[in-house]
Amino acid sequence: MDKIAYFNNAATTFPKPEEVYSFVDKFYRESGLNSGRGQNNSTSKLTQDARNLLLELFHCPAKKVVFTPSATAAINVILQGLPITDNYNIYISPFEHNAVTRVINYLQGLYKLNVITLSVNEKNLTYDLEKIRYQFTENKPNIVIISHASNVCGVIAPITEICAMSHQYGSINVIDMCQTAGLIDTDLSSNIYDFVVFAGHKTLYATFGIAGFICNGDIKPKPLIYGGAGFDSANPNVPDTIPERYEVGSQNIMAIAGLYAALSWIKKTGIHCIYAKEKENYSKLVAVLSEFDNIRIITPSDATNTVGVISCVFDSYSSDNIGQILSQQGVEVRTGLHCAPSAHKFLGTFPAGTVRFSVSYFNTDYDFAKLRQALDYIDENS
Repeated sequence: MDKIAYFNNAATTFPKPEEVYSFVDKFYRESGLNSGRGQNNSTSKLTQDARNLLLELFHCPAKKVVFTPSATAAINVILQGLPITDNYNIYISPFEHNAVTRVINYLQGLYKLNVITLSVNEKNLTYDLEKIRYQFTENKPNIVIISHASNVCGVIAPITEICAMSHQYGSINVIDMCQTAGLIDTDLSSNIYDFVVFAGHKTLYATFGIAGFICNGDIKPKPLIYGGAGFDSANPNVPDTIPERYEVGSQNIMAIAGLYAALSWIKKTGIHCIYAKEKENYSKLVAVLSEFDNIRIITPSDATNTVGVISCVFDSYSSDNIGQILSQQGVEVRTGLHCAPSAHKFLGTFPAGTVRFSVSYFNTDYDFAKLRQALDYIDENS
């Protein structure tokens, strides 16, 4: 069987660095014990080393790392745990994932909330900072939630500028970096970032089952899950310390090992080199897609302000039809609404959705040649 040309990296990056595969196997065979639940401290040390590598990656050694099974779990811990009250003004970008919007929808059933969309130019997909400044003046932000990069069209949000503005009003700022952590070098040392969510299996090039958030510890959401944390067992309450407050139960040490190996690979390879390679592959993807008149490409007008994610609409075909044909031709993509219906409503592609192509550091010339061959087949048989 021919090798699949993989263009679904926004869902999960594949393949992973070889170091991840080999380290996870070796570690789990030799040291895969429970963290904090025994005298052998090798797993506890690995867990702490993974936290330290994350803090080093984001230039914020004074902050805390909390591990969760998924980014969705992390977002729920944060948003459901914050002291929200009636009449809170919650700002979100037009590109939020259901992991955010469905939690907010749930909270709207509990409180009278004002959910406001941050201003973005519909034509060039850029955030309008002056209008956002005016929005904050008109309605003081209590919480601001921003996807650093859209999983639908790849546009990168100016999180530093927006969070600096909202911080002046005492807003709690939550950044979703699932599409950018480990890819875009971001300094999180500033206190304008209260919570930053990451997903190991995406641009951090780790395995499934490990995600979490980085916080400064000043704001402590109430725990979402209660149970044993590996110490202070006589206390009937969960510990007040971070990360133990949110890491009850046994952690997924196998996934943490994968994250540690992936972070070590990122450090060795260099985050700027990884991003440069993805940008190179993004340019190759744009070039291939642009060869075909039957494809409408949806991407920011400024190619420097995007990650390697492109949505497309094909003339006379639904996104699902194209997805099936590409799959038959050995090309893996994602079709539909990508768990982000709000983004598609903003982009005018709801409810049909789009065909999403997303690249990574590991895409090769073989992938692009196979994609071009598949697109030729669609064009010739249209």
